[in-house]
Amino acid sequence: MNLLVTGGAGFIGSAFVRLVLATQPGVRVVNLDSLTYAGNLENLAAAAEHPGYRFVRGDIADQPLVESLIASEKVDAIVHFAAESHVDRSILSSKPFFDTNVLGTLSLLDAARKTKLARFVHVSTDEVYGDIDPPHEADEQFPLRASSPYSASKAGSDLLALSYVRTFGLNLSVTRASNNYGPFQFPEKLIPLMISNALEGRPLPIYGDGLQVRDWLFADDHCRGIWAVLTKGAAGEVYNIGGNCSLPNIEVVHRILAATGAPESLLTTVADRPGHDRRYALTSAKAERELGWSPVMNFEEGLRLTIDWYRANPGWVQRVKSGAYRDYYARNYGAR
Repeated sequence: MNLLVTGGAGFIGSAFVRLVLATQPGVRVVNLDSLTYAGNLENLAAAAEHPGYRFVRGDIADQPLVESLIASEKVDAIVHFAAESHVDRSILSSKPFFDTNVLGTLSLLDAARKTKLARFVHVSTDEVYGDIDPPHEADEQFPLRASSPYSASKAGSDLLALSYVRTFGLNLSVTRASNNYGPFQFPEKLIPLMISNALEGRPLPIYGDGLQVRDWLFADDHCRGIWAVLTKGAAGEVYNIGGNCSLPNIEVVHRILAATGAPESLLTTVADRPGHDRRYALTSAKAERELGWSPVMNFEEGLRLTIDWYRANPGWVQRVKSGAYRDYYARNYGAR
């Protein structure tokens, strides 16, 4: 199998590339990534010399480029990770999210249709379901109720992708995963931000009361789920991929403080962000039943492995915390 992976230098995309190259002999991966702020080729240093791997710097919105790669690399399937993915950034500036997540996806879909691509997996998020009151969990038929520009752009791209199954017969499946964590994650999402700040002795900014509930999924478990969807999933189907670990954000942060030995005094409350969803919850029963997939990493062990990785790689953290990152951090948290 020859795979075209979009956004393969990002956090989850690079985890998928590493997993495939390590566990699937004979699978070749072409990684198309424009290397925006969260794309980092250091994430793939171990893959750089692999004979089954090639990196191409380019934009998913460049349809001629995508078509040429599908043809020249004899691509059998696209696994589409490339996206603007941080809610806070979508509040500060929404347009890039629709440019990439909707129009970029449209370009890929048209390239796939034109070249008669055999398989396409569109990677999405549980955030498209919006707030869910306990004790309910979203299954794949749950209505889409996006609350942020980011989740609205992903909901739009999901519907667009599924329309290409009905209208053009594209062999495409959609995955919707809960909150990912693990090594190599850019320090703007909750867990890597709190770990890096705790290790550096810096304040840990908590939105509001910190009681927002998220389901936590180790990145490698997510990637195994995506591989299962790619190889066993059905056209036109959506598959939820969750970690079966729902926790309030404040509890996650307390666990990070305890594990790093940082003092509780570093906790800092900041004003909540606009439209902040209170609770995400989804069921992965369909993927477990139809694909034989389930998460294997428990949160305690996954968090320990993640903290150990950030502790062992301070140089990586400092390199990704560029001037542009500091500008964003000041804009997002400074006024709160």
